[in-house]
Amino acid sequence: MYQMFKHLAQVLVSSKHNMMSTSVNASRLIGKVAVVTASTEGIGFAIAKRLSAEGASVVISSRKESNVKKAVDTLQKEGHKHISGVVCHVSKKEDRLNLFDHAEKQFGGIDILVSNAAVNPVTGPVIECPENAWDKIFDVNVKSTFLLTQEVLPYMRKRKGGSIVYVSSIGGLAPFKVN
Repeated sequence: MYQMFKHLAQVLVSSKHNMMSTSVNASRLIGKVAVVTASTEGIGFAIAKRLSAEGASVVISSRKESNVKKAVDTLQKEGHKHISGVVCHVSKKEDRLNLFDHAEKQFGGIDILVSNAAVNPVTGPVIECPENAWDKIFDVNVKSTFLLTQEVLPYMRKRKGGSIVYVSSIGGLAPFKVN
């Protein structure tokens, strides 16, 4: 499933199939600052790229510094000027707080949070998931989403509002059958 979504994201951002080329409003988000978690590849990268194309200043993030550097370099080479990146493991409080502080210092605040980070270290029925894997899934996919929301609100209140987007899977609409 992951490979299918990764391929879809690559198609969406490729120049051959670039849906953005005819529908971008390059000034719609000027003056807005977006923070996108897990945004150095795939769907997160496509979201960050689109927000930037619409005029937003964007902070991308990933657990790995090399991924952050590569994604920032790629976007800047493509002409995206207001891009910054920071290492952030969303299940670590100090990383989340650093992510938001970085956005405020770099661009003056936060207007948009796209909570995109998620893990799925196991396959098969959830009832067979080992406890340590379940803890990791819950910490990243559920708990960190709540905490990111809680922690970004003071930044958004300073700017008198904002938008939060949660990216999730289709699993809630098409659950696996347990035999």
